[in-house]
Amino acid sequence: MIQDTSSDFHRFEDELVRHLDWFAERGRKISFWWRDDDAIEPTPALDRMLALVNEHGVDLALAVIPKDATEALAGRLANEPHAFVLQHGWQHKNFQLKEKGEKAAELGSRRDSDELIGQLQAGKTRLDALFGDRFIPAVVPPWNRIAPEISRRLPGIGLPGLSTFTFHNFPREHQVQSHIDILKWKKPVRFIGWESARLRFDLQLTRRRNTRGEPLGLLSHHLAHDEASFEFLAKFLAIAAHHEGANWPRVKDLFG
Repeated sequence: MIQDTSSDFHRFEDELVRHLDWFAERGRKISFWWRDDDAIEPTPALDRMLALVNEHGVDLALAVIPKDATEALAGRLANEPHAFVLQHGWQHKNFQLKEKGEKAAELGSRRDSDELIGQLQAGKTRLDALFGDRFIPAVVPPWNRIAPEISRRLPGIGLPGLSTFTFHNFPREHQVQSHIDILKWKKPVRFIGWESARLRFDLQLTRRRNTRGEPLGLLSHHLAHDEASFEFLAKFLAIAAHHEGANWPRVKDLFG
C-alpha cells in the first residue's frame, strides 16, 4: 500500500496554521528555536541547512563535538549570520553499560566526574578558540543524557547553558530544551513522517496555549537526514518562519 504523503502534508499544514492563527488572533506569538546535533566539519548536508536558515532568517544552533571539530568548520561558519555553536559533550562516546540495560550517555553515571569535568573544560577552550563569539557556553549532552552531579557543576566551569530533549531532572536558568525530533532512529534512520510530525506539533502547541515562555525546540541531525527530512524543514520553515503568530528569538538571547 502506497502512503499518500501529500494528503498527510496538507493535514499537517492546515493544523499548524490553525495553531499559529490562534496565537496571532490573541496578540500572542509562539517561540521556536532549532538545534542540530553532531557537527564537526563542512558537508553538503550542512550547506543545505545553512541555505535554509539564510532563506528564512532564523538561527540554527549547531551542537559541535569539540574533540573532532575542525578548522574547516570554523571557516565555513565564520560569515554565517544565523549559525551558532553549542558544546556537544567532548567526544560523543558512550560510557554506559549496554549489557546492564543502561542507555547510552557520555556524561552519565559511569564517569569519574573530575575527569569528565576536565574534558568539558578542554572542550570549551577548544570551541572558544575555533568559533569565538559564535560559541555559546551551553552543553548539549550526547544522547541528551547527563548525570545530575555533572549538570550541577557546569556553571562552575563557565558553561551555564544546558539543552537536552524534552525532560531533565534539574530544570534551571539558561536551560533551553528541544521537544520534537524529526528523525525516526530505528534503522533505516528516516524522517518521522508528516502524520507523526502533526501529532507532535499538536501536542506541544496545545500545551503552549495555556503556558507562556518556553520556546518549542526543533531537533535535527543533518548528517543522518534523508531527502524527506530536508523537505520537511523547507516546508515547515516556509510556514512557521513567516507567520505573525510565530517568533524565532536569537539563540544567544535564549541562553541569556
